[in-house]
Amino acid sequence: MTASKSVLAGLIGAGIQASLTPAMHEREGDAQGLRYLYRLIDLDVLGLTADALPELLQAAQRTGFTGLNITFPCKQAIIPLLDDLSPEARGIGAVNTVVLADGRTVGHNTDCLGFAEGFRRGLPDVAKRLVVQLGAGGAGSAVAHALLAEGVDQLFIFDVEAERAQALVDNLTRHFGPGRAAVGTDRAAAVAAADGLVNTSPVGMAKLPGMPLPAELLHPGLWVAEIIYFPLETELLRQARALGCRTLDGGTMAVFQAVKAFELFSGRSADAERMQAHFAELRG
Repeated sequence: MTASKSVLAGLIGAGIQASLTPAMHEREGDAQGLRYLYRLIDLDVLGLTADALPELLQAAQRTGFTGLNITFPCKQAIIPLLDDLSPEARGIGAVNTVVLADGRTVGHNTDCLGFAEGFRRGLPDVAKRLVVQLGAGGAGSAVAHALLAEGVDQLFIFDVEAERAQALVDNLTRHFGPGRAAVGTDRAAAVAAADGLVNTSPVGMAKLPGMPLPAELLHPGLWVAEIIYFPLETELLRQARALGCRTLDGGTMAVFQAVKAFELFSGRSADAERMQAHFAELRG
C-alpha cells in the first residue's frame, strides 16, 4: 500500500471508550505530518451487537475509511465478511486489523506480533516447559500461536466454551505438530505444574472486573502475563505480584499491535519507541 497524505481509521468493538488506540495512532500520524483521524465505533454505545458487522463494514467502505481495527467480540465474526486474509490471519483464525483499499477488504492479525514482542521484552528468560492459557477467543488464538512460536513446549488451553478451546488446539496442532497444545481439564493441577500463566479472557477488564481463576491457585514459581491494558494492573497481576511472581502487563502488546496496524493503514514505518512513549504518557 502506498503512503497517503490522510488516513481515516476506526476501532470496532464493545465497551471500548477507554481505548488508547485512537490517541496512539493520531499522535504518530501528527509526528509524521499525516492528517490522521481515528474514530471509535463502540457497539455498546450504539446499542449494537456483532450482528451489525456487515452494515458497519459496508459503511466504512462507502465513507472512505482507510482501515479498521477489530476487537472483542468481533475478531472471528469479521472473517467471513472480508475479501481476503493475510497468511498470518488465515493461520491464526482471527483478525484485528482490516485494510480497506481499491474496493477490497483484507484482514490481518497484528496481535500475534504484538504479544510476541512484549513477551520477548518483558519476560526474556522465563521457563517455557508448560504454560496455561485462559481464553481461546480471537486474541487467545493469536497469543497461543505466539507462545508456541516463542518456544513454549506444551500449552494447556482453558475456555468457558470447550468446543472453542478444542478448535484452537486443533488449529495449533496443524501448525506446530501434535503434542504441543491440549485442552485443559484440571485447571488447579495444570496451574500447579505450570511455569507460566497467560490470561487472554476478558475477565479483569474495567467492564468485567475480577479474577479469571481463584487467587489461591497462583504460586510464587509462576510467571503471569496479561493482554488487558485497561486497567494496566488487573486484579490477577496485583495478586501475582503480591506473591512475588514475574509479571507482564498488556501495555507492550497494545503498543506493538498498534505499530504494525499504523504501518498497514498509512504505508509508512512507525516509530515504535515514540509510540511506547506516547502510550506511557497517555497512561499517566
